[in-house]
Amino acid sequence: MADSIVTPKELLSKLAEGREFDFFREALLSVLRELMEIEVAGKTGAAHGERTSERLTMRNGYRERRLDTRVGSLSLPIPKLREGSYFPSFLEPRRRSEEALLAVIAEAYVKGVSTRKVEDLVQTLGLAGVSKSEVSRICACLDEQVEAFRGRPLVGRYPYLFLDATYEKVRDETGRVVSMALVVAYGVAETGEREVVGLEVCRSEDYAFWRGFLSGLVSRGLAGVSLVVSDSHQGLRRAICEVFLGASWQRCRVHFLRNLLSLVPKEGQGMVLAAVRLIFQQPDKSRAQGELRALADRLEGHLPRVATLLLEAEEEILAHMDFPAEHWKQISSTNPLERLNKEINRRSRVVGIFPNEKSLIRLIGAVLAEQNDEWAVSRRYMSRHSLTRIYQTTTAEIEGDVTHAVAIPIH
Repeated sequence: MADSIVTPKELLSKLAEGREFDFFREALLSVLRELMEIEVAGKTGAAHGERTSERLTMRNGYRERRLDTRVGSLSLPIPKLREGSYFPSFLEPRRRSEEALLAVIAEAYVKGVSTRKVEDLVQTLGLAGVSKSEVSRICACLDEQVEAFRGRPLVGRYPYLFLDATYEKVRDETGRVVSMALVVAYGVAETGEREVVGLEVCRSEDYAFWRGFLSGLVSRGLAGVSLVVSDSHQGLRRAICEVFLGASWQRCRVHFLRNLLSLVPKEGQGMVLAAVRLIFQQPDKSRAQGELRALADRLEGHLPRVATLLLEAEEEILAHMDFPAEHWKQISSTNPLERLNKEINRRSRVVGIFPNEKSLIRLIGAVLAEQNDEWAVSRRYMSRHSLTRIYQTTTAEIEGDVTHAVAIPIH
């Protein structure tokens, strides 16, 4: 719960009355509130409660954000806007990830496993004199923050879960450079906010890994999953079916189209792509199914493998149409993760080769934690009202020792 904030006048009144309170803590809260009010007024075009024709947007409540200071941890009520977003300038939203990036570069340097690229960065950033003990101290502090983020309890229901993986180069225990999968799980809560719910690194995206990863999310409180969106992977699909009983699976439309077009001669790809896109433009699932089957019939003679793939993937690529139509664009693919992946790639390209697995988790975990903080104070990704329709009818499903509310999708 956000700390109560008093005005400067109320502070003076408390002092005059001789009441016991933490003066410096409440004074800092008061100053920070005034700073936020000035910044928000600049974005809205009006002061709090002011009626004016020059107002640009309305306020929309508050979100809590923790701020660690010399007078203790404060819980700040950060104003939200109905249109656009607001993040206090004094919080420096990207400071943690920049510190993690410096820590990874320094660690590679002091361990003697840095590349020429990292050597140049060390000189540019003035890290040549850094000691191993200083690097260890910084890494330990960051690791504690990242692990707290990765292991935090997940509260409430998450109707939509997105899973994606990118690959990074990491030195293993023997010093060899190997490719490791960086797996990110991202959910949409029933309140409409986006949230990074999981992060893990693995060498093989097999069934055992996915089963363990998804079960870990459940053990932290992930529940109410109605639709999982991911690329097609046999081990992943099997794990989804076993861990999230009753949930649907949506095959990423973008990845599916790439796979489909790989079976089409180059000169015919434009025609096939346009025809397949018509399937997803239909107003409901039954019409989309009819369009898909008609297209498969037309392609059977010239492109039989394409026709077969379309028919086999029918339920997988149209699963999103069992959910509210206003969500279709967001839940038909893993594209919502693309912007997140770009931010991850922007930071990982600076390093090139990570000195070890921990350093990869440290940097990307810091990036994701900061993104999560920004989402917490930005506009809702989906409306709460549209998401509650998913849970109008529920049944209790028992999965091991965990009970899940499994939604029955509706239009």
